[in-house]
Amino acid sequence: MNQKYRPGEQVPESGEYVAYDRDGNNGGSTHLEKGERFPATQHEGSYYMMEE
Repeated sequence: MNQKYRPGEQVPESGEYVAYDRDGNNGGSTHLEKGERFPATQHEGSYYMMEE
């Protein structure tokens, strides 16, 4: 199972990450580099998961 990451947390490894809202709806993907911070989202309860 993929780990969920919250906005503001440090990116554990470089790659494509998908943002989801609290209902699990896909909000789009973005490429992030290791050490960066996950960007803020427009919806409370949103999270990121690494794209497989």
